[in-house]
Amino acid sequence: MHSATHQAIAAVWRIESARIVAVVARMVRDLGVAEELAQDALVAALEHWPREGIPDKPGAWLTTTAKRRALDHLRHGKMRDDKLQQLGADLEAQEALVVPDFVDALDAARQDDIGDDLLRLIFTACHPVLSAEARVALTLRLLGGLSTHEIARAFLASEPTIAQRIVRAKRTLAEAQVPYEVPRGAELAPRLASVLEVIYLVFNEGYTATAGEDWMRPALTQEALRLARMLAELAPREPEAQGLVALLELQSSRLAARTDREGRPILLQDQDRARWDHLLIRRGLAALARAETLHGGSTEEGAVPGPYVLQAAIAACHARAATPQATDWARIAELYAVLAQIRPSPVVELNRAVAVGMAWGPQAGLDIVDALRDAPALRNYQWLPSVRADLLMKLGRYAEARAELMRAVALTSNARERELLLERVAALPVEAP
Repeated sequence: MHSATHQAIAAVWRIESARIVAVVARMVRDLGVAEELAQDALVAALEHWPREGIPDKPGAWLTTTAKRRALDHLRHGKMRDDKLQQLGADLEAQEALVVPDFVDALDAARQDDIGDDLLRLIFTACHPVLSAEARVALTLRLLGGLSTHEIARAFLASEPTIAQRIVRAKRTLAEAQVPYEVPRGAELAPRLASVLEVIYLVFNEGYTATAGEDWMRPALTQEALRLARMLAELAPREPEAQGLVALLELQSSRLAARTDREGRPILLQDQDRARWDHLLIRRGLAALARAETLHGGSTEEGAVPGPYVLQAAIAACHARAATPQATDWARIAELYAVLAQIRPSPVVELNRAVAVGMAWGPQAGLDIVDALRDAPALRNYQWLPSVRADLLMKLGRYAEARAELMRAVALTSNARERELLLERVAALPVEAP
């Protein structure tokens, strides 16, 4: 019985923890303290629910318990009387958890404020004052409800490393006196870009793991998609937020087809498209349509949208193709060219080279790749020699392709990716003398 209750508590916590931390952080203005108080509420649930049963509104129970802890914290901190009186009045109306009318009223009150509270939490956890690694760890902890152990396992890091990263992130936010608020005006765009970057980093690490034994880490892709959906709901007028959720929906639609039964990678051109999730494709295309409408025109009409909308449009080209041969590679190449203009990157150029090679022949793609060979950012990037090898194979230059594939093998840290590359080496024909 207790085991089932504990499992239920864990499930509720995963769903509700971000909202609870967000509400409490608005009261105490300190993320570290807010998380501690939310954890106190979780401990209280672990003590009471096995004996008393799970309440009808478990999220409301946890939220009110955490708010009471926050009020005690503020009392002990000798906050100003008027602030204390305001908070006390708010809580007086939330006293009897067993009264259904109270619970319904609390839920309504939470719905009024929870959007703003979650947005504040997202923008604070993803503040640019923190390193990218710290933003990712803190976001997964506060908004994903993941334990330090789960985050460490996902990123193949030690628990002490992740724990220290989270502690330092909270300390940095406190020392920098980062305001717990949603940025406005000119500050919004760069801060939103930071939030989107964190979610995308989490997704990419799950979609193609940089190291370890597994090609993918589905838990991270699911968490990133959940965060993207949350942000898109909280910021419905932001085209890039809609663009990111469109991109992640479309990319996620291919997850089941990206590996075989033994977990070995299957590249895009070889995937069984019947295994793609068409519900996710429909959701992604709908989100892309919303993003394009918000931007003021579709990607077909000459308007220049943001990078996530462009990447979603590229993913949509794949999603709309019933077969690999039906893929509009010329359109994909055009979209990558626009993306390269607004966000120049050797990785974007490498992706454009693939599309150009598919649309206009391998030599055209190889010309772009060869111009990237000395790019410092791609020096240890295994996909550069891998792409070059593919183009060389299509040109019948098998010896050069073999050398490039072996270079890619030496650069990868992912066991499944290494197996795939070695299989490609073994499948190469012997070049005629």
